[in-house]
Amino acid sequence: MSSKDDFVFSKSALMSTKAGKDILKQALLRERGYKQYNKYKLKYETEFEDFTKRFLLSLHRKIISDTNPSNTVAKFSDEVNSKEMELDSSTIETVKTRLSRPEVLADRVQRILNSNFVKMTFPVFNALFDGSISYFKEDLSNELRTSIIDGHIIAIDLSEPMDRIMDKDEDLEYLDDYRLMNPYILEIAREKISQGGDLVIKAFEDGFRDARIGQFIDNKLKIKPESINDEHMIGCYKKYRSIMGTAGRNMALNQNPLNEIYYLGMSKASESVGCGNEMQDSINEGAIKIPSWPLYYSLIANNVKKGFELTLKKSEIYLSEAKLSLEFLPPEFELKPFLEFLFLTVNHYNQYWYNDIIKRDLFKYFERTINPLTRKSV
Repeated sequence: MSSKDDFVFSKSALMSTKAGKDILKQALLRERGYKQYNKYKLKYETEFEDFTKRFLLSLHRKIISDTNPSNTVAKFSDEVNSKEMELDSSTIETVKTRLSRPEVLADRVQRILNSNFVKMTFPVFNALFDGSISYFKEDLSNELRTSIIDGHIIAIDLSEPMDRIMDKDEDLEYLDDYRLMNPYILEIAREKISQGGDLVIKAFEDGFRDARIGQFIDNKLKIKPESINDEHMIGCYKKYRSIMGTAGRNMALNQNPLNEIYYLGMSKASESVGCGNEMQDSINEGAIKIPSWPLYYSLIANNVKKGFELTLKKSEIYLSEAKLSLEFLPPEFELKPFLEFLFLTVNHYNQYWYNDIIKRDLFKYFERTINPLTRKSV
């Protein structure tokens, strides 16, 4: 599996969950799903460095050639409707000079690429694109393929610096650097994705708009967690649905029927992973993530253990919806076993972090981190 937390997919970790044991069984028997997944995992290991270099060179070129970075940052802040993304005009030239040094920019790029969201999607996008080409029997250039996949991975990567700026829980000394990088990252993503044509870039723009709506709701709940409810959480998860669902749609160049099938599978799988990510973040932070399904369910049930138990069940509901996409795949679609194996890894990921919370007996610690005022007002 491709993840920055390799231990989650170690043999001992896989043995700790039912889904993990199924993964090991597929690997032992060399079943088709495992072989297809392993093929794209190896592709990630051999090609991700080249992707990083392409991204870094494009980003460096954008930064050093911009004669009005203040205007660029201001426009980006307006587009995403967030003053947090603004950069003090008195510091912009200092930040630009710093990031103009290739070794400094390389460090910042490596930091934001060191993300499960990025590393887990690289092999997936390559597989989906290949499945689409095979199904539609299209003869597309390698350049177009690379541009569309690169563009969506870069767009996904944009969520990393933006989240770190909003959450202020990581890389605090680099947040101004990220503020300057953000608009150029988005510009590069748009340029690459637009090469797929009008339908593809429209799908991206629609998805990017919806993701911003989800992020806006997320930010409001961070400020006022006592307002959390089911509808707000569904709204928060719009960021997962939009980012991954849109990328899935465009791996089929937004063509029917695969565009809708990919959207369903990827959007729901990403929501399922979101539940596991909330459990992992709660462990790492030593407190229930705000906002999150564990927080909402814990407050409603007045029981933290029940809250995490229901979060795991919620992840299973999302994943069952993702699996519905498999029912729509045409009989001749060659990569169905890949997707079945992919969903198995999602299941393991979520089970692993839930089991880790139980093993560490963290519920009593999480209980103390819930603000009493929040509990009274829900």
